[in-house]
Amino acid sequence: MQMWSVTEEEPEEVQALDSSASGLGKGTKSCYEWMEAIIPALILIMVFFTFVIRSITVSGPSMIPTLEDQYKVWVSCIGYTPHQGDVVVVDGAGTALNEVIVKRVIATEGQTVDIDFMNGIVYVDGEPLDESAYIENGITRNQYDVEFPQTVPAGHVFVLGDNRPVSMDSRDSMVGMIDQRYIIGKVQLVYQPFSEFGRV
Repeated sequence: MQMWSVTEEEPEEVQALDSSASGLGKGTKSCYEWMEAIIPALILIMVFFTFVIRSITVSGPSMIPTLEDQYKVWVSCIGYTPHQGDVVVVDGAGTALNEVIVKRVIATEGQTVDIDFMNGIVYVDGEPLDESAYIENGITRNQYDVEFPQTVPAGHVFVLGDNRPVSMDSRDSMVGMIDQRYIIGKVQLVYQPFSEFGRV
């Protein structure tokens, strides 16, 4: 009697299905691996651009010629201590204007500011400031409702805009001395428009 050995083979449809399921499993695993790599990177980027570097759009002409209206700038935030001459961004809650402003630090805590409005000269601790590097006309004539001289309180700074004839700044009680806790950071770089790209 002749014996036949029978080898059972899976139908082609079943083999194709298994192969497809195997491929799907590999694809899903690969997708999860990508997500595991990308999500922490995205979180780090969000933290970096929230707490370390922020993008701010300049609003208004008060910092011309240093910064024009609608310029986009990078602002460094963490560990910043204000220094005379720095261009800073102030949170809206820091003034009665209730809007984000960009100004230049003229004096820090303990320093005394006086302004000779007749001749347009700003004095800090009795010394006239040379502001020719950032003010086109180099004069400060507009006096608002703040009387001078003024001594900057602890934890505060005195700020002025570079475009003095139109700037609302520490000469006006609506802005006054700026509490350092409301300073978002120092303007470091103009990145838009690209033609003006560079450090401030």
